[in-house]
Amino acid sequence: MGPGWRAPSAALVGGSLALFGGLRRAALALPRPNAVRSRPGRAWRWRNLLVSFAHSVLAGLWALLSLWHSPELLSDIQDGYSVSGHLLICFSSGYFIHDSLDIIFNHQSRSSWEYLVHHAMAISAFVSLIITGRFLVAAMLLLLVEVSNIFLTIRMLLKMSNVPSPALYEANKYVNLVMYFVFRLAPQAYLTWYFLRYVEVQGQGAFLTANLLLLDAMILMYFSRLLRSDFFPSLRKSSAGRDVDGEKFLID
Repeated sequence: MGPGWRAPSAALVGGSLALFGGLRRAALALPRPNAVRSRPGRAWRWRNLLVSFAHSVLAGLWALLSLWHSPELLSDIQDGYSVSGHLLICFSSGYFIHDSLDIIFNHQSRSSWEYLVHHAMAISAFVSLIITGRFLVAAMLLLLVEVSNIFLTIRMLLKMSNVPSPALYEANKYVNLVMYFVFRLAPQAYLTWYFLRYVEVQGQGAFLTANLLLLDAMILMYFSRLLRSDFFPSLRKSSAGRDVDGEKFLID
């Protein structure tokens, strides 16, 4: 299996989509904290975060282990190829499609529009990688962000469930910050530098560079929100009168 492996890739994306659909249905049967059960508006958000958490654990560790076992891939970001990386891109493509449909069909588009923009960028970029077989290693590096998302999602689940353990939230808060630097900001900064320095700004290279720069802006915005919320709460804008139960944002 190599670049151009398109028909099986479409089947794998479809299989991933079905898998996350099954996880969503399974999440419905799981017990929910009292704080979630008592506020119906949070039910969708809680279930959606559980599915997101599953993807983050699987995709994040998959990307990390793939690069760990094949470090030579990092020497050829544009044309390096591995079957594991290809399968990972198909797997995450299925998740992003599933999550987009979940947001739209549950009428959460208005509160979660930033995620729809992010998912559209990811899906279009991943489809181009599957078709051309190029920049696969760049996508694997970007999917290291899912390691950071594990702790970001734990943070929101703790907030939603009103866990009576400030120490647990505080511990995760600092781990989350470290993971944000190591697995989100660092890979993103490196890839931005690499694309601007070495990738031709035409065709697929131009499309992916534009996606990357837009993603840079989104990541910095999320980082600003995280710092204000967890470390500088006095700088947060007032949210009085705003219903956040249905919002998908992981940082609020």
